[in-house]
Amino acid sequence: MRRIVVRRLAQIIPLIFAVIVLNFVLIHLAPGSLFDVMTSEQQITDPKMLDQLRHTYGVDQPTWVQLAKYIWSVMRLDLGFSYRQNAPVLDVIMQQLPATLILMLSATAIALLVGVTAGVLASVKVNTLWDNLISLGAVFFFAAPSFWLGIMMTVLFAVKLGWFPVGGMRTIGADHGALAGALDVMDHLVLPATALGLFYAATYARVMRASMLEVFRLDFVRTARAKGLSRGRVVLAHVMRNALLPIVTLLGLQLGTMLGGSVVIEAVFSWPGIGSLLFDSVMSRNFPMVLGVLVLGSLLVAVCNATVDLLYMRLDPRIRAR
Repeated sequence: MRRIVVRRLAQIIPLIFAVIVLNFVLIHLAPGSLFDVMTSEQQITDPKMLDQLRHTYGVDQPTWVQLAKYIWSVMRLDLGFSYRQNAPVLDVIMQQLPATLILMLSATAIALLVGVTAGVLASVKVNTLWDNLISLGAVFFFAAPSFWLGIMMTVLFAVKLGWFPVGGMRTIGADHGALAGALDVMDHLVLPATALGLFYAATYARVMRASMLEVFRLDFVRTARAKGLSRGRVVLAHVMRNALLPIVTLLGLQLGTMLGGSVVIEAVFSWPGIGSLLFDSVMSRNFPMVLGVLVLGSLLVAVCNATVDLLYMRLDPRIRAR
């Protein structure tokens, strides 16, 4: 197991290198820069001052020199300096990262709980009203854009019914203790996590239903039934465990898209995470921050996929790394 972990971690290094090179080149090919934004906003109008700033931040050097310096700085865990926040990129990201992780983990938990439960119920009640309702709901939530679903949930549950806050992560001006503060965050988390998780729950429900129906036809399931095991034990102990393998694979693939989807959800609900930081950095042409978020995001997704691979081997002992 240790050898497998080391090999998975070693595969992350060339991936991060490729992400840095690709995104660095694409960012430098994009039109505009921070200095163009500063000029348009009348923050700086003196050409000599602009030249001095370009020299200070090293953007007047050739692109390959900037790339080499950036790779060397990343190797020293230095993601550069944010012009907008006037602070190191890594420090700014670390301030926003916990909020995004909370949102992603909560949305993942909701997606797995709702999706797997719905898929199991649809497979057990196949070709019944329950199966049709679950299939209809899965199609609806898969087709509905996350931002539209978030807005509709805000209008219904926050504005009309008043059950949840409209946006933000904490109640402004409230002086809570540790427990009350955690409950306040959870109250603000319900709507964005649900809006983000329902899309993936729809996918998991359809995949889980198909996987369960396929496993139901296998010989070992008929053997378990012939031994006199109850229907619930056959479903939970034998069928469900083997049917979870495609869900685990899908979970690893969708972690990156969930991180990208959080950008829209954070904008809708004013959630102070990496998504809102990335959006503001793109609009202000704060390219060091954009590149830093992309690098850390790719690292997070790569580590999560390596973890999913190990979990996959745990669920299915027949799988061995070669």
